[in-house]
Amino acid sequence: MITLYDAPRCPYCARVRIVLAEKGIEVEVVEIDLQHRPAWLYEKNATGRVPVLEEDGWALPESVVIMEFLEERYPEPPLLPPDPADRALVRLLIHRDGELTDPYYALRRGGDEAAGRFDAALARLDRVLAEQPYLAGTRYSLADVAYVPWILRARQSLGVDLSDFAALSRWLERLLERPAVAAEAATVAAL
Repeated sequence: MITLYDAPRCPYCARVRIVLAEKGIEVEVVEIDLQHRPAWLYEKNATGRVPVLEEDGWALPESVVIMEFLEERYPEPPLLPPDPADRALVRLLIHRDGELTDPYYALRRGGDEAAGRFDAALARLDRVLAEQPYLAGTRYSLADVAYVPWILRARQSLGVDLSDFAALSRWLERLLERPAVAAEAATVAAL
């Protein structure tokens, strides 16, 4: 049995929850209180961060690494495109997620320029999505999974209005039709 050390409010954990749900993988979830991390968590991940995926005593931290591991171990349904160049694009988008996450965290902390920085990040995504239905092209992929947790949290928890970003809003509606993303939206709404 696979165990996921998880925190519902953590968008990095959300990525892993979405991939697990997309692939129909059964998992035992151990919820971690991020304000009072147990000492044993540091034995599974030296940084004490979640998510951590564990199976048979082998622990794997870091959401991006976990997503790729799950994709390789459970290739159906595929969340990476078959073409190597297209897979590289997905990985590049994930590698550059700070273009969204950094402004998101700045907005959460507040500050005069934070809203403008986050709007600029949303505008960049909106321009990409005006040209194609998903972040990496015509197919839903790990790139979409990597970004949607922050969009859901910005909308629900920070009150960000997405109506000025038509293509991004359509993308989010498409993603919310997927049970795995809808479940994550419900988790965010319950926070």
